[in-house]
Amino acid sequence: MCPPRQTVAPLNNWRRLALGLMLACACLPNLNASAFDARGNQFIGFNHFSAFEKSRGPKPGELVLTSPVLVARINWNELIASWNADTPDGAYLRVEARALYPANTTKYYKMGLWSSDPARYPRESVPGQRDDDGTVSTDTLTLNRPSVRFQVRLTLGGDDLLLPKLKFLGLSLTDTSASPAPIAPNRAAWDRLLPVLERSQMSYPNGKVLCSPTTVSMLMNFWAKDLKRQDLDRDVPEIASAIYDAKWKGTGNWAFNMAYAGSPHGMRAYVTRMSDVAELEEWIATGMPVGLSLDYDRLRGKGPGPNGHLVVLVGFTEEGDPIINDPGTSKNVRKTFPRNNLIYAWSCSRNAVYLVYPENSEIPRDRFGHWDSWTAHQRIQLD
Repeated sequence: MCPPRQTVAPLNNWRRLALGLMLACACLPNLNASAFDARGNQFIGFNHFSAFEKSRGPKPGELVLTSPVLVARINWNELIASWNADTPDGAYLRVEARALYPANTTKYYKMGLWSSDPARYPRESVPGQRDDDGTVSTDTLTLNRPSVRFQVRLTLGGDDLLLPKLKFLGLSLTDTSASPAPIAPNRAAWDRLLPVLERSQMSYPNGKVLCSPTTVSMLMNFWAKDLKRQDLDRDVPEIASAIYDAKWKGTGNWAFNMAYAGSPHGMRAYVTRMSDVAELEEWIATGMPVGLSLDYDRLRGKGPGPNGHLVVLVGFTEEGDPIINDPGTSKNVRKTFPRNNLIYAWSCSRNAVYLVYPENSEIPRDRFGHWDSWTAHQRIQLD
């Protein structure tokens, strides 16, 4: 188990810039939010940043990238940012987001300070950001009023003009008031088990609080074997040291875990939210394991929780029950749980997942815009 998480440019200029871009998100004028059922979640991914406005930061050598105003297709009130970057020693990244309303604009909330060398530059979440518009709890921005329009701002800096090389930015938006109906399961995932290494967090010092880095370690090991890339096989202590959040005092920061998993060449990793176990089945049917954030007590049928935990979904039984690599035990890491237990436990994180895979992978078809920002229905409107 893990410690409890904290409660959870003008248009014409943009058009000229967009002609030469390969953005993960593209402009669709007059996009009607009701034309597609997002089921309360939307994912937006960027892998090129030429359209972001560039400016100098307050510190010498800093580069600030500010997005155009983005228009979501849902009225969201929670945002989780993920990033993948090559961040050499002496370089750092700050990720911020703000919401825009007709009558006012919020401040830029700090979603994370990222550095590979925290002795020189902070690697931490930023507490104490609560105001009349919202708050940030570790890695999640929660607004007091839903928003549609928003911006993100990235600050890159470092010693001697050394800057991170940003590969990817993912934004997961959630309307917490949504209550989508269940969808039909994908039985192609039933009676399928993926060969994911079983690894226990209890094998390591201070193991009781290492569920997230152990989950990441199992996911990365899977791809190390599949791609025959030994560099992706990272042990738990190495990951825990590289993602430790000094302000949260732990290794459960979702964004930091994905920043680490997505840092190796050719890899992509991010946090997003889904709406149904059937979406998880899409990934298992494609042959890709998924990290799940859930409530451990609910999963085991022992109570309402909260008791935050990270596990790896590795398959389903013939009857559709989930097969899970549970790092929170010293024996029998691989377990099967009742499907309804998983649904109840996963809902505690609003169905948050870790998605880790090679950049060039053919990922599952995304019916609802929850992970694939290249599908036509997912593309966003720009103000």
